[in-house]
Amino acid sequence: MTAATNKNKPAIDTPYKNLQVLPKDISPGNMQKIMVGEFEDALGVSCGFCHAKKDSTELDYASDAKPEKQIARQMLKMTLNLNRDYFKIENPMVGTSNIAVTCNTCHRGNTFPEQPSGKN
Repeated sequence: MTAATNKNKPAIDTPYKNLQVLPKDISPGNMQKIMVGEFEDALGVSCGFCHAKKDSTELDYASDAKPEKQIARQMLKMTLNLNRDYFKIENPMVGTSNIAVTCNTCHRGNTFPEQPSGKN
């Protein structure tokens, strides 16, 4: 593809802003599957845990105001790297059935993973 051809290519039309780890062209269905099926279920939290409020009734999904959102991004990268580097899964993505390590692997429905007791 030449630069001239690429210039004429329409921009990806996505309803999502500020995606840094998830694909920019993620479908609404896949976004829902990841946010609800992975994050909410695996951590036992709702959207407001990571997403800042826009006002009293709405969340600002693009905002980076809450540190939990950055932590979620770091954890997502870690999970994808574990699947790629140790399980040799090509193009791993949370919310798909082709990954070995998921959010639930450690969180198991808890906001913070259970810490080992140190007892054998």
